Amino acid sequence: MKPLERVTPFGRKDACDAAQIPFTFDGKRYTGRAGDTLAAALLANGVDIVGRSFKLHRPRGVFAAGIDECNALVQLEAGGFDEPNARATLIALYPELRARGQNAWPNARFDLFNVLDRFQRWLPASFYYKSMIWPNWHFYERFVRPIAGLGRAPEADDAQRYQRRNAHCDVLVCGAGPAGLAAALAAARAGLSVIVADQARTFGGALNDTRELLDGAPAMRWVESATATLRAMPLVRLLSDTTVSGYYENNFLVAAERVANAQGPAAGTGSLRERLWRIRAREVVVATGALERPLVFADNDRPGVMLAGAVRSYLNRFGVVAGQRIVVAANHDDAYRTAFDYHAAGLREIVMVDTRANVPARLRVALSEHGIALHAGYGIQRVRGKRRVRAVEIARHTGGGRLEGVTVTLACDLVAMSSGWTPTIHLFSQAGGSLRYDDTQFCLVPDRCAQAVQVAGAANGVFSLAACLREGDAAGREAARRLGADVDADATAAAMAARLPHAEEEPATLGIEPFWFTRTARTDKQWLDFQYDVKVSDVALAMRENFQSVEHVKRYTTGGMSVDQGKSSNFNILAVMAELSGRPIVDVGTTRFRPPYAPVTLGTFAGPTVGERYAPWRTLPAHAWHVAQRASFDDYGWRRPGCYPFDGEDIAAATTREVLAVRYGVGLFDGSPLGKIDVRGPDAAAFLNRVYVNNLASLKPGFARYAMLTNENGVLIDDGVVARVSETHFIVHATSGAVDRVFVLLDEYLQCEWPDLRVFVNNVTTQWANVTVSGPRARALVSSIESDIDWNPDVFGHMQFRQGTFAGAPARVLRASFTGEVTYEISVPARYAASLWETVQRAGAPLGATPYGIEALEVMRTEKGYLHIGADTDGVSNPHDIGWEKIIAKKEGDFIGRRSLQRPADRDSRRLAFVGIEALDPRERLPVGGHFIEAGPLMLPTRSQGYVTAACLSPMLGKSIGLGILSNGAARVGETVQIYAKGKVCAARIVPPAHFDPHGERLHA
Repeated sequence: MKPLERVTPFGRKDACDAAQIPFTFDGKRYTGRAGDTLAAALLANGVDIVGRSFKLHRPRGVFAAGIDECNALVQLEAGGFDEPNARATLIALYPELRARGQNAWPNARFDLFNVLDRFQRWLPASFYYKSMIWPNWHFYERFVRPIAGLGRAPEADDAQRYQRRNAHCDVLVCGAGPAGLAAALAAARAGLSVIVADQARTFGGALNDTRELLDGAPAMRWVESATATLRAMPLVRLLSDTTVSGYYENNFLVAAERVANAQGPAAGTGSLRERLWRIRAREVVVATGALERPLVFADNDRPGVMLAGAVRSYLNRFGVVAGQRIVVAANHDDAYRTAFDYHAAGLREIVMVDTRANVPARLRVALSEHGIALHAGYGIQRVRGKRRVRAVEIARHTGGGRLEGVTVTLACDLVAMSSGWTPTIHLFSQAGGSLRYDDTQFCLVPDRCAQAVQVAGAANGVFSLAACLREGDAAGREAARRLGADVDADATAAAMAARLPHAEEEPATLGIEPFWFTRTARTDKQWLDFQYDVKVSDVALAMRENFQSVEHVKRYTTGGMSVDQGKSSNFNILAVMAELSGRPIVDVGTTRFRPPYAPVTLGTFAGPTVGERYAPWRTLPAHAWHVAQRASFDDYGWRRPGCYPFDGEDIAAATTREVLAVRYGVGLFDGSPLGKIDVRGPDAAAFLNRVYVNNLASLKPGFARYAMLTNENGVLIDDGVVARVSETHFIVHATSGAVDRVFVLLDEYLQCEWPDLRVFVNNVTTQWANVTVSGPRARALVSSIESDIDWNPDVFGHMQFRQGTFAGAPARVLRASFTGEVTYEISVPARYAASLWETVQRAGAPLGATPYGIEALEVMRTEKGYLHIGADTDGVSNPHDIGWEKIIAKKEGDFIGRRSLQRPADRDSRRLAFVGIEALDPRERLPVGGHFIEAGPLMLPTRSQGYVTAACLSPMLGKSIGLGILSNGAARVGETVQIYAKGKVCAARIVPPAHFDPHGERLHA
């Protein structure tokens, strides 16, 4: 269509003088006006086709004017500013904006994939479940993948940044239309702190789109005055361009504010794009308005078929005439405003088509006065035109959606349709509110909610301006009253009249006569979800195949699952289901309204926690020392050395060298990340005895004991060494990856289960630095350093604990081992880390002390058969699976998970038990993750009997060994098994877990 002349927007004479803004769409240059949205500018330039539908690639034009737009989805900008699926109706026009239509090749106007439309009869709802079976899905995948999806995910890094803000207020008002502004004014005048959030750049809501008068002047003047009044109040915060997208428990709401929405790349790299608001409100007023519903008739998806309210919005807000010859089709009173507004703007080719035979007399008179033709009792049978509407065929409506008799053709280039309004109850529903069906307005409206929330205005099913103002004012005063403000003096009619502007009283209802779809037209040509190509015939097919639940129909047809999340289609789908099944709409139910209400960029949720801030490296206290030793670091939750390779040495060679150094001499390891939880109090022993599997109450001061932790289901969740410092003081060691979780668990037990126990727990992991000295010469090394600790093995034996000084620093020393050698875990306050490591390194130099990393530690613990929770266990492993039956039997009293361990399933001999493994071929490395399978010829598929959890080529044993969990493993020691991985099978023998020094002579030396 050719570019259209603009008219002067209602009440905005200065808009005609707005600056011209150049922009590009699909590679072609256009100009718009400052203040336009991209959708308004495209309409003004006569751009009919802005995109293509998802499945059939049918042409799509601008359909709505706000957040309910389902057609005009564009790929905005490129590079670091690239944004897919952006609604053209929400994009403020800015200089040199670049956008392109989506889901089309080579462009939206000429799309080669439009050929799919010719095959639509073979592409009904969920056709892929029934047709893409033989030979297999992967055959079809290569054809489907290239044409699937809408926009393209950005490939470049995001060039902008995001923020998060927290806020508290007395009253949060969601929506700044007439009801929202009235509520905010009432609450603010009562002295309350108020936040007002609205998704539009300009407050006023629907008043931006109409020619309504308040106090005899354009309604937007009152909006400007009310906004200025609120802005001047110190306790009021106004958030425009802000969508409240989620309502959670205890009046906690989340909103996304678009900060640089009207700047694009001109904002610059590193500019603030969006801000996430997390708001806790004592009271909430939801005044989010209503969404218009489309009529359903044949080919109602053609470009040029728009919502009546949207046509009115583009005319009155932007001065954009969406068409020269307009047919307004509706089944209620409100749509007549569009015809009257177009006539007031100077257009004369206007026809009104109303499915109701009994049109109110006041509307008939008004149409006659304006010279507008009326076809009462008629409906649109079908649309003519392919790339844009050229005409409509109408016929007499005989009731129940049936159009019969002689058809009349009306030439037009614009159809403004409306079948009513649906209150925007998403936030209310997210808050846990229940809905009821209003059989006078034919929509779902809020009913009850346990949270402190009120709904006002069109969101509450009230559609007259005067009533919206009254409801908003009442909601604001009620919020103030609930919070203790004295507002009774303002409740009189005279006080209300003084507060609120005068608006013309209108009928309480819109006079809707339901018309859910055209029964006499082809159902496979009547669109419900315009973006996903869901038609009446698809819903009928789903119900024919016995999908009766609305949730099932939604997923089977994909109706309401496109970018707009059903804002324009959901209610019509419910109504069509009701019509086809003969049920009332209230019995059909609704889909669940889940947050977010509107798409929120992932960057907004991430906020500043991106890049290095997303997961900051946790470095060791002696990190600089390890760097100087040329450590090869890896991420183990902490930035830890994997090994310390020499020049020309690979990881495997370095690991073997470090293992041999520990086994034959002495090695140095940084165990600082090992969890350390301080447990103190008179009841500390009793508390830990209730939590841990084995008996800790009998542990004597100065001694330590290996302990296991299970959850209430008896599943192993952590292990570690518990040292008793004194009668009332324990140090609980947890694995480095689980210490935070274990600390929270212990704290929760104390606060929620046993608040009577006199115990304090504190996570002190980061307060202590560690050097672990391990190997046959470990005692010689630590004895050479100044200390008041007696290292004599007869005095300081295995699994004992000492406190004292070491190298001039206060120290805690635990003699416990994960290598199988004599080991001293020496911990000092973190500030001594660097000096401790330098001292130990100097003292160990004559003894050949070698630093070793995680890789060598893994090899040594595999040789010794030490359990690693999480690696050698799965999500159901319990203490019985690792041979702790006798330890549990000896313990008197209860512990967390003990009852669960009595269940037959937890004692079943077929459970996966912890075992050792030896490869029959000593040179063949066992595959970690490989599955134990039945012996004999390989027959796939086959049942897994367990899997390998750890494996290595043992430097000390000269063979391939491993650990694993195997069904009935304890009884299968000595058995030869097969291990399958990646199409290969290797043979192995089941052995006890301890491959090296099984009796612990080296450990106790």
